[in-house]
Amino acid sequence: KIEKARDPRHALGRLLPYLLPFQGMLVFAGLLVVLYTLLDLVGPYLMGVAIDRFIAVRQATGLAGIAGWMLLVYLLNNGFQALSSWFMADISQRALQAIRRDLFGHLQSLPIGFFDRNPAGELMSRLTNDIDAINQAVSQNVTSLLAGILSMAGILIAMFVLNPWLALASLLVVPLMFGFTEFVARYTRRGFRELQRDLGGLNAVMEEAISGQRVVKACRRGDAVLAAFHERNEAVYRSTVSANSYAFLLMPLTGVLGNFFVIVLAGLGGWLALKGLVTVGLIATFINYGQNFISPLRQLANLYNSIQAALAGAERVFEILDTPAESADAPDARPAEAIRGEVRFEEVRFGYRPGTPVIRGMSLDARQGETLALVGPTGAGKTTLINLLSRFYEIDGGRICLDGRDIRSIPKADLRRCLGIVLQDTFLFSGTVMENIRYGRLAATDEECIEAARTAGADPFIRQLPQGYGTPLSERAGNLSQGQRQLLAIAR
Repeated sequence: KIEKARDPRHALGRLLPYLLPFQGMLVFAGLLVVLYTLLDLVGPYLMGVAIDRFIAVRQATGLAGIAGWMLLVYLLNNGFQALSSWFMADISQRALQAIRRDLFGHLQSLPIGFFDRNPAGELMSRLTNDIDAINQAVSQNVTSLLAGILSMAGILIAMFVLNPWLALASLLVVPLMFGFTEFVARYTRRGFRELQRDLGGLNAVMEEAISGQRVVKACRRGDAVLAAFHERNEAVYRSTVSANSYAFLLMPLTGVLGNFFVIVLAGLGGWLALKGLVTVGLIATFINYGQNFISPLRQLANLYNSIQAALAGAERVFEILDTPAESADAPDARPAEAIRGEVRFEEVRFGYRPGTPVIRGMSLDARQGETLALVGPTGAGKTTLINLLSRFYEIDGGRICLDGRDIRSIPKADLRRCLGIVLQDTFLFSGTVMENIRYGRLAATDEECIEAARTAGADPFIRQLPQGYGTPLSERAGNLSQGQRQLLAIAR
């Protein structure tokens, strides 16, 4: 069974607040759309007048004059279209800037467990592919959607004013067109959502393979990585074909309906002209209107591709924005005083997943000035204890104390400022050696950073680098050895 998007109206409603700060610009862009849509109606009318009043009676002077007016109308039409497109591009980029800001900012507030469950490539896909899908719809299609609706409404009104019978004949195609559009929409929503999901999976595979290229080569896993990539790539291919197959049906269908439209107008109009009820110029005006009526219908049908992709992308973005942030500090939390360094675990219970405990009622004392080694097999919980002490995860029971205070009564930022953590998997950032050492305390002076490097034993090798402390590091410090990266992390 083909499912609809989870809630496209809700996703659209969530997008609108990002456009509201630009109401003035939106109104102005809307006025430009109204103007060039009205000018679209004037052109065919002037053509009909030219046929009846000047071409039929061979009056060249009047024909030249009305041709000049038609030229002015079409120039203004194109100018207003270009200006409205520029305004919408500016508005959309401002709105997307705010969405990216909120999404990236919210990612910084999410607990570590969220990143355990979601691959980096998948998250990157939401920041890039999904946002880009929204961009395509907002920047390029909002004005087209508004112009299409206004154009169809204006053409129908003009038709009924000029000749009700020809206008009623023209309406035969409208329910057929909207019926086809709704049919296709039902089958494309799910497809575009699956496409965005599969793109995220493909990005995750590529990011992991590129980041872990040394391990891939060392373990001779190139073929396996290629196989995983081909599998994800094939899934993206299938999703793209599925999402677009029904959408692509709209163009030929609207082409057939457009030809049917012209045939009906030409046949009925010709019969009425033979009866002397309408003029040839009026028939030409109606055929022109008919073609102009089909054009926005085709455009609206084609917009379903990007609109459905945008709604699917918006849902995925808002899924992250709706993810609860890391638990807030307790209302009565207060900064830690001078730290002595006494750590106590009291009957601590913890599990990464509910119902699957990792630590059951563990107690531990580490006194001031004492060096304590945690020894045990892989998976025994050594890293987990450090994660709990840092409050990267919240305990399920018991308590952890620092100098006799429950760490939950200390603000997280203040608690982590009291801890020096060097993870087993060393992560350094792009930038200079000095910037990476200062990352641990941004207010540190150059002298303090150099002293930290000396204490960590990193100063000798740093001074041998091409630019010393000013040497830029490649991505994840790939131009340093593992031991050198570890020493820099200690200095940090």
